[in-house]
Amino acid sequence: MKLFLSCLLMATASLAFCQTTDSITNQNSREFGKQELSLNAFNLVAFGIVDITYERIISENSTWAIEAFYHPSKDDYLDEAYYKELSLTGKYKHFFSSKYARGFYVHGFGMLSNGEYDDGYYYNESIDEYVYDTYDYTDFAIGFGLGGKFVSKGGFLLDLSGGIGRNLFSDRSPTIAGQFMVNLGYRF
Repeated sequence: MKLFLSCLLMATASLAFCQTTDSITNQNSREFGKQELSLNAFNLVAFGIVDITYERIISENSTWAIEAFYHPSKDDYLDEAYYKELSLTGKYKHFFSSKYARGFYVHGFGMLSNGEYDDGYYYNESIDEYVYDTYDYTDFAIGFGLGGKFVSKGGFLLDLSGGIGRNLFSDRSPTIAGQFMVNLGYRF
């Protein structure tokens, strides 16, 4: 009976040790995962805009990302903040710390966007109102930005960044393309 209890105790102890080792390994793999999925919480809460980012870690100091932006319901008070309705953005980020793609970074981006742009207004006497010259546009912008990324040991992340770019091809699009991001996500 003592032999049986000793074997049972050793088996239980080894199983408990294996559980601890596996949880440490899983924790480290999340901390040092190569993929991230995040959502721009600021745009979602403040404006109802869906802005999702997928990011892939290339090396300890660099990543590439693709971001999809969708503005489902354009409101008059938001038209000045976001002319674009849809955009697809590619980014390259370079980090200045050796903490595996976290900390302070700079990024370059290319953004393909479309939307509706108000290019001035005039007074229409027949209806006694000011009328805006509104154009639909599709354009491509190139720009850069700065940011900081914080990643917990569990894999949750906060990415704060801002960027500015210039649309290149259309005269009927906004000249400046801006980005402000407060992304919450998960590294796996």
